[in-house]
Amino acid sequence: MRELTASVQCRSTRGEMDYPLLAQVFFLHSACALVFWVGFSWTALLACLSVYFIRMFGVTAGYHRYFAHRTYRTSRAFQFVLGFLATTSYQRGPLWWAAHHRFHHTHSDTEADIHSPVRDGFCWSHFGWLLYRRNSGTDPKMIPNLLQYPELRFLNDVYPLPPVLLAVSIFLFGEALGRAAPSLGTDGWQMLVWGFFISTVLLYHATFLLTSLTHIVGQRSFDTPDNSRNSFLLALVTLGEGWHNNHHYCPSSERQGFYWWEVDVSHYVLKLLERLGLVWDIKAPPKRVYARERRGERDRRSFAG
Repeated sequence: MRELTASVQCRSTRGEMDYPLLAQVFFLHSACALVFWVGFSWTALLACLSVYFIRMFGVTAGYHRYFAHRTYRTSRAFQFVLGFLATTSYQRGPLWWAAHHRFHHTHSDTEADIHSPVRDGFCWSHFGWLLYRRNSGTDPKMIPNLLQYPELRFLNDVYPLPPVLLAVSIFLFGEALGRAAPSLGTDGWQMLVWGFFISTVLLYHATFLLTSLTHIVGQRSFDTPDNSRNSFLLALVTLGEGWHNNHHYCPSSERQGFYWWEVDVSHYVLKLLERLGLVWDIKAPPKRVYARERRGERDRRSFAG
């Protein structure tokens, strides 16, 4: 695994662009235009949304809350399931994702931050930084606890494989549906375009908005050294990740929507998995968060009185 140390260099020396990756990203986006050829069906739209949210859970609960922050525990087998599911998002492998995210938290919105919109602008932080070779490596010093698992190293090395398997499966499922239930108005090509290409591009940009938009737009509930912010709308489409300021205030908490009105779907699903015995030791927000709220409520009552 190549190290990520070059990421702290001056932005004026961004290095060589990763042209194979650029070609893949261009292909994924261009393939969405095939929707004008394959047409629309409610079945395909349902597949698009379902695959989007399942993979978003893999990214949020797997890559982010588990691999990057270890906010809960699970078995080695379910750890691999989470890693495989997240890798189908086509956002590289679990070791790469965790290493880069830990680096981001260490240097958030500083000169060393790889993708700070405060320092480098929206476009660079949203997607541009991914397209350079110097950001494609995985720094082993950031993920010593994950390197002991050969299956995770394997996923990291063959990260294009799970998305390809997913795409093939969606195509075959669509073909089977077209033959078994022609009244649904779908087939393999339509399901491939909606269920894989469109859902992947939507997944990309929803995830990347957490890197870019939530450091420049939104509310700040807590005082943090960076410019992280909360966004209700992004929390809805990213299953709770939009509470970005909450997360930067307490990265060790699995729950990112600290209060009942802060919708956090990934947290709800993880609590269900906890009841099923698949995950455990889920880390809650620190008590000081709620003590702060109680103090504020007492102050408001005193003022009203």
